[in-house]
Amino acid sequence: MGEENGGDRPVVADIREAILTGEFVPNQRLVEADLSERFAASRARVRAALLELTNEGLVERVQNRGARVRAVRLEEAIEISEVRMVLEGLCAAKAATRITEAESEELEEIGEKMREAVASGDVLGYSRLNERLHRRIREISGQHTAANVLERLRAQNVRHQFRLAMHPGRPTVSLPEHLAIIDAIRVHDAEAAEAAARAHLRSVIRTLPEAARRPAEPS
Repeated sequence: MGEENGGDRPVVADIREAILTGEFVPNQRLVEADLSERFAASRARVRAALLELTNEGLVERVQNRGARVRAVRLEEAIEISEVRMVLEGLCAAKAATRITEAESEELEEIGEKMREAVASGDVLGYSRLNERLHRRIREISGQHTAANVLERLRAQNVRHQFRLAMHPGRPTVSLPEHLAIIDAIRVHDAEAAEAAARAHLRSVIRTLPEAARRPAEPS
């Protein structure tokens, strides 16, 4: 849904990416005329894109003020993580029953790269691998409904996730949690995989309040 920009990219995807990468920050006003010029899209296409992003929970409409990037409060971020805990556990369990040998090797490789990133202090690299791991588990699970909900929740929570990723010492804590998920999935232990995924999200929930108190700027 949106004007094709740069050949085949809908304007809704461009605005969404600007929000997810932190180019558009929470509470920033989104002016249709400015977005139309920025993304070479008609006002009607921009309006439709903002409506779609409102439905996704990334944008909110303010009476007499127009649209702005929706700010997610800490309390809501915790609620989102609680829902993620259930759905990530489901996907991990499903992945354990469906994973192929090639996919198992892929997860093992991601785990090794995560170890290397932590050892070298590559926080941003570790964060990217973290996102890749969770995405691949969702894909391997074949649970498309849960995967779609999780992708939307991840997008809404992106600012809190960034603060969490930048929180001092967090990669050292989360690495063994991720490796436990990988190990359980690779040996087809659905119960252990679900338990490991839930344990990881409980750790996220415990750390979110502390991480939220620290300022974080995208690199």
